[in-house]
Amino acid sequence: MSAKPKVGFYWCASCGGCEEAVVDLAEGVLDVVAAVDIVLWPVAMDFKRSDVEGMADKSMTVCFINGAVRTSEQEEMVRMLRKKAQFVISFGSCANSGGIPGLANQFSKETILKFVYEDCPGVDNSARTRPQTRMKDEGDRSLHLPVFRDMVRSLDQVIDVDYYLPGCPPTPKLIMGGVQALLSGKLPAKGTVLSPDVALCDECPRKDSKPTDLALTEFKRPHLAPIDPEKCILAQGFLCMGPATRSGCEALCVKGNMPCSGCFGPTSKVRDQGAKLVSCLAGSIAAKETPEIDKVLSGIPDPVGSFYRYGLPKSMLKRRIDN
Repeated sequence: MSAKPKVGFYWCASCGGCEEAVVDLAEGVLDVVAAVDIVLWPVAMDFKRSDVEGMADKSMTVCFINGAVRTSEQEEMVRMLRKKAQFVISFGSCANSGGIPGLANQFSKETILKFVYEDCPGVDNSARTRPQTRMKDEGDRSLHLPVFRDMVRSLDQVIDVDYYLPGCPPTPKLIMGGVQALLSGKLPAKGTVLSPDVALCDECPRKDSKPTDLALTEFKRPHLAPIDPEKCILAQGFLCMGPATRSGCEALCVKGNMPCSGCFGPTSKVRDQGAKLVSCLAGSIAAKETPEIDKVLSGIPDPVGSFYRYGLPKSMLKRRIDN
């Protein structure tokens, strides 16, 4: 019988980029495959739910779970995988904090379903039919669809998580570092985010160009104005989440001449990533009178999507509640 560690990968509500990030290890993925037995990876191999159900509890060494939790099926699977795995790694922004799917928490379940199946341009559904979670087919067999939950949740809002790999997606360097730590047995304290616990500005190649006093007079959007490739992006008036975001991504977006959008989440010293940047910007706007301040802030047309792009479910806001 193989003595190799047994590893699983599972995908919930996400785009699939975290699954592709594993392949981005390039030739390094061969070293990983040689060192472990992959016992679950539905995106790459043929695995069924029954295969997971048949596993002994704690027989899997580690399971990497990416994606937020939105449906009953995803909730059932992550709870099952928690029982089957000794360690669970929350893999990527969607699992860590809700990610892009978490922005759906701005709307009620009914609002979303009504738009998707009734009001969306291009939808031809005059009968206003919606998917049913239970029904009988022509052979009187019972059919089931997953239940669409009221809100998007991060992985640790559903199950206990041992470690976190941040990013949208995590970089190959961080993935390999996490795998090597597991294989070597040199594990940090439970709950550790496997990335440096300092702000992105600390590793930003433009940090020396950031002025002490930002004195922002406007906010610009990258598709409407050019970005100077040498100067601090925030100082140029582009919304950059670097001051409120954990480092470890190697400043890839900034090196590509784009602002940081915050996918690595906050450092351990920050409770709410969006509120942290709002606080930073509030003291950096040059205008002092309300009309002028409002004019500057009009350059941020989507505050929730800008400040909580990856972390609304884990923020202090969490979701919209209609009374």
